[in-house]
Amino acid sequence: MAQPLMPKATAVWLVENTALTFRQIAEFCGLHELEVKAIADQEVAVGMVGMDPIANGQLTQEEIDRCSGDPAARLKMAKSDLPAPTSRQKGPRYTPVTKRGDKPDGIAWLLKHAPELSDAAISRLIGTTKPTINAIREKTHWNATNIKTRNPVLLGLCTQNDLTEALKKARPAGAPVTPLPLADDPTAEHRPVEDELPAFTFN
Repeated sequence: MAQPLMPKATAVWLVENTALTFRQIAEFCGLHELEVKAIADQEVAVGMVGMDPIANGQLTQEEIDRCSGDPAARLKMAKSDLPAPTSRQKGPRYTPVTKRGDKPDGIAWLLKHAPELSDAAISRLIGTTKPTINAIREKTHWNATNIKTRNPVLLGLCTQNDLTEALKKARPAGAPVTPLPLADDPTAEHRPVEDELPAFTFN
């Protein structure tokens, strides 16, 4: 059976506001009956604010009244009017707002150091569009004078594994592999997370 959001907080509310048995609350919230008893005895969840399952549409007052009058009855989750969540469709990678200004720099770096990558591959890595890539390639981008070639991994626009896999697919089998530079400027400061990224090695 589906469990309510924040089951322990929901159990706190049901203990404090209904005449339901510990077993009924435990079954609805996916908890052990003894854990619900401990909540009632204030041995656990002390100070926790209860979550009203009626207010958030997970239970109805009628359902609580029905089960309060019959200890053998089991609470049934109310049907939500909200649409079911859908799986994310394939498309450009989401990039946080704070990093979107770095996208042109990452694209310029890939165009310079990984020319074998197709525009589609760069779009997937960076989460950008083909017109943007073409504008940076042809230096017609609106901010072309301020674009610097910076490693997209160091910028946090893609992961090292994603870049490695993209290059592996783009390069012909048996082609020599040369490590890509971390940055065009050897004196540039990098994030000290890993000190140095591993070189590209394909099996």
